[in-house]
Amino acid sequence: MTSTMAKGGGGKVAERRKIMVVAEPTRESAAALHYVLSHVIFENDILYLLHVENPTFWKNRISCFMIQSLSASSSSSTSSHTTASRGVVGGHIGGDGGCVGGNVDFLNQMKSACEIMHPRLKVKALKVETDARDKAYAIMAQTKVHGIDLLVIGKRQSLSNAILRQRRNGSIRGDTAEYLVENSKCTCVAVQRKGQTGGYLLHTKTHRNYWLLA
Repeated sequence: MTSTMAKGGGGKVAERRKIMVVAEPTRESAAALHYVLSHVIFENDILYLLHVENPTFWKNRISCFMIQSLSASSSSSTSSHTTASRGVVGGHIGGDGGCVGGNVDFLNQMKSACEIMHPRLKVKALKVETDARDKAYAIMAQTKVHGIDLLVIGKRQSLSNAILRQRRNGSIRGDTAEYLVENSKCTCVAVQRKGQTGGYLLHTKTHRNYWLLA
């Protein structure tokens, strides 16, 4: 894979990149962020957390993003680094035990998790509102506005997504991750997490089902 999708083995960092993660209070989004923090980001990069909000969907709905305990005083060792990074995985919508209440700003929690894991990383949290049907358009517009080099989005594999992919005819409707992979001007990576230690399946326009160990 190219260096824009994963860190190289100890090579020199080139120029500062702008990386955007589509941020939602879901496990898929948390997995995408975990992938970026663990395998993609360098501390001289700029990380954008973009949340596209559908006011009619989120109104009167309890959202919950659970972030496990993160050690602010973790050492620079690989094991401590991995422990902290795993803290951003586990986000979901719902009312399960162990979650914080509905007024929690999950976007700020994700931003805080990034800053704990990479203290010198510049992280920007963004929110835009749009109709659900225009979500992919809104995301692509933001990548242009901010000059994003790499877009990362969590992906949920399902039978319905597979059917939509087969029947896609260029319509914006359907699976947002698939549409962005195919149509974003910048490189887009859709990330699926396979268990806590099972690694990731990465999807881009040129690489399908690329396996990356956690």
